[in-house]
Amino acid sequence: MPYKSSDRYVPPGARSVKIVVLGPFAVGKTTFVGTVSEIRPMRTEEEMTQAGRLVDDLEDLRGKTTTTVAMDFGRLTLTDDIVLYLFGTPGQHRFRGMVRSLMEGALGGLVLVDTRRIADSSDAIDLLEEAGLPYTVAINHFDGAPRYAESDLRDSLSMPDHRPLVGLDARMFSSAKQGLIVLVSDILAHFRPEPAR
Repeated sequence: MPYKSSDRYVPPGARSVKIVVLGPFAVGKTTFVGTVSEIRPMRTEEEMTQAGRLVDDLEDLRGKTTTTVAMDFGRLTLTDDIVLYLFGTPGQHRFRGMVRSLMEGALGGLVLVDTRRIADSSDAIDLLEEAGLPYTVAINHFDGAPRYAESDLRDSLSMPDHRPLVGLDARMFSSAKQGLIVLVSDILAHFRPEPAR
């Protein structure tokens, strides 16, 4: 059971923060949302069909049998005054319009990256850049996947220096939660008003 509690109440007066979790097909978004959610996560996974195999690149993903067709949804009470509402997006390019819709009202995004397919995460970064949303890039450490220096990852993703880059394991609660803490800290810094002069 990946969720912590199905009946946890939101603290009174807590601030609601919408976060989108983006990345390419099979990067671990559904796993991530399920790992950190304190409520039973909502999933819209369906069995992949032969028709989908004609348009989705499944190279090196032979064990993948399902795909998110709308979104994943979960909730995490980060602190007594901040509650995150997590929206995991579909990863295929054909769902780009839906991803843009899910981004509406979001305060930031977490982009998951698989180091075996680094370039595949560029589209998610571009969407967040176009929307002007703060984001954090999270390298999801898959077993046996290559590890690279931070400077090489930033170069490969054309990532600005001021955007946070973290490593995590989407299957582990404390690791996945740390990615959200980094993102929320960046969001708070982004929206903090300038001091009066």
